[in-house]
Amino acid sequence: MSDSPPVIQIRNLHKSFGQLEVLKGVDVTAHRGDVVSLIGSSGSGKSTLLRCCNLLEHSQEGEILFKDEPVRWRGEGHHRYPADPKQVLRIRTNLSMVFQQFNLWAHMTILQNVMEAPVTVLGRDRDEVEDSARKYLHKVGIGDKCDVYPAQLSGGQQQRAAIARGLCMEPEALLFDEPTSALDPELEQEVIKVIKDLAAEGRTMIIVTHDMKMAADISSHVVFLHQGLIEEEGRPEKLFGAPESNRLRGFLSATQAA
Repeated sequence: MSDSPPVIQIRNLHKSFGQLEVLKGVDVTAHRGDVVSLIGSSGSGKSTLLRCCNLLEHSQEGEILFKDEPVRWRGEGHHRYPADPKQVLRIRTNLSMVFQQFNLWAHMTILQNVMEAPVTVLGRDRDEVEDSARKYLHKVGIGDKCDVYPAQLSGGQQQRAAIARGLCMEPEALLFDEPTSALDPELEQEVIKVIKDLAAEGRTMIIVTHDMKMAADISSHVVFLHQGLIEEEGRPEKLFGAPESNRLRGFLSATQAA
């Protein structure tokens, strides 16, 4: 493990929606090159935790640190929000989020989709960004689709375009929220291959996934969430090969039976 600070560190995070407490004190750390998979039943808090990472959701208690820099907050409880919009923007641009539903702009070509944020948010040179965008689209296997629109692509191709868009921001880490759950099994494999290739390159990633095989294959650390708490965590071979928790054993049995 490197001596550099963790890319993302979450300490004692609490998040509620009204009276519903979704996260009840969660700690997660991702060092450079780590692939952390968050698994658990629907409603366990996985996606909420991921959205709190890059401040799409505001937590009520706990710390979020990006490379040892804590998010600065104002207010308390349900009135707590980030104090510095510039800090939020900087953190978000370094933690590229890949969503379940792709979130591509329908009126833009695939190349334009990938270029938009680096040019408008980061202010990078358009020609330089275009070179990077074409490189990343080629990397995810759709270099020949630069000039088509999202509606002309399959779901797997759209998700790979969304991954290229995230990579073009040159982020410190990629955050994946159920990246394959909206896809048919055949298209799912296209996206899994891209994610596996990124893991093999040593990219830092936090992945919310229902795909236990992918989590077992690529993760350096797996976190099993149950009702807003970490029930068990550790190396994938330990969690999948010799789980200690009855809840985790039951969860894995249910996913294998599905």
